[in-house]
Amino acid sequence: MVAPDNEKSRLDDAARAGWLYFIAGHTQDEIARMLQVSRASAQRLVSLCLAERLITFRLEHPIAACMELASRLKARFDLVHCEVVPTDPSAPLSTAGIAERCANLLETTLRSETPVIVALGTGRAVRAAVERVSPIERPDHQIVSLVGNISADGSASFYDTVGRLADRTGARHYPMPLPFLMSSEDERNRMVRIEPIAKVKAVAAKADLRLIGIGQMDQKAQVHVDGFVTREELLEMMRLGAVGEVTGWAYDVKGRIIKGGTNKRLTSIPPQIPAESTTIAAAVGAAKVPAIKAALIGRVINGLITDEATARAVLER
Repeated sequence: MVAPDNEKSRLDDAARAGWLYFIAGHTQDEIARMLQVSRASAQRLVSLCLAERLITFRLEHPIAACMELASRLKARFDLVHCEVVPTDPSAPLSTAGIAERCANLLETTLRSETPVIVALGTGRAVRAAVERVSPIERPDHQIVSLVGNISADGSASFYDTVGRLADRTGARHYPMPLPFLMSSEDERNRMVRIEPIAKVKAVAAKADLRLIGIGQMDQKAQVHVDGFVTREELLEMMRLGAVGEVTGWAYDVKGRIIKGGTNKRLTSIPPQIPAESTTIAAAVGAAKVPAIKAALIGRVINGLITDEATARAVLER
């Protein structure tokens, strides 16, 4: 019989606590801080891990391998945050697992009584994460978009998430009311200097958390499939060496932002390189491995939420 969701979540937490205590060697005080629970709760989770026989001489739970991979990624790329979820063998490209962990990250951030600023990119994983966030009244928080939310045909982007998260939190929100691409570099430069857009950029610059997706730059690139760039524009970026993109900004195999192509007309807020504020990417799938690896190498991001198969592939490259 499949365990109810709350029971599965409880065992997942117990497995995490058990791994941190028995394998990683952390104290219960340290585990409480890492899992953001009380020390008593951390102690109960460790006890539950033993009671449910999730651990004998090794952790008998799929989360153990995931946590080891997360530890290796965090150490190799000096990340401030890394989570790896089990891969679903029946749906290896599913974003459900990473969306759940992203939602948990957002909820943890949004539970703060101190005002925080959350900046969001676009993409399927980010949207799915926002849909999983439980409603919480935080009118002192701010939610800001990093990406222009108007497609080439003038329609609003389906993956715009700022308004949705604001609905769930009561937070003040700042969409980016611009087309994803302008017709020329001069036009882009004029538009991003107008006062309302400059104010959005100023809010984004102070973000406590940036949650974004990573896109590959190949024939199935999301920016092309979703209608933001044409096939010709995509091919030009590939010729210029682009292997991935974050919030539309294309970068090469070393994580360096491409100088030309669509980057010259892009209205999205440029990434901080190296990433300064907490900048976490959610991405999964073999096709995205080169883009993820390049973003890690170039310090385009300093955090990653992915699945086991993707994590292994990134570490093996």
